[in-house]
Amino acid sequence: QVQLVESGGGVVQDGGSLRLSCTASTRTFNRYAMGWFRQAPGKEREFVAAVSWNGGSTYYADSVKGRFTVSRDNAKNTAYLQMNSLKPDDTGVYYCAAGEAFQMGALGYDYWGQGTQVTVSS
Repeated sequence: QVQLVESGGGVVQDGGSLRLSCTASTRTFNRYAMGWFRQAPGKEREFVAAVSWNGGSTYYADSVKGRFTVSRDNAKNTAYLQMNSLKPDDTGVYYCAAGEAFQMGALGYDYWGQGTQVTVSS
């Protein structure tokens, strides 16, 4: 069982930045691809970004390309989501997830964090 804990959410103004962290409680963190997803009020959960097990490959949703950067530090069992030029549409609960397959589909991830709230005010 892998436990994931997100941190770094908060309230930021339009155009601001936040960095989310996701720390995993497993000695085999480097076996897992890590994904970030978000869910806005009244909307379905959507893919944001993913990073492969060694950080060598990344995926991004079109809506965040050029503004968000996903990365990981396997020595710290932590994945990151750097979010710049934030917009009110980025508001939602952000979840990290771990899975053996490097992909964008939520069903492919086996373990999920509890989520952290990001609010972007206009």
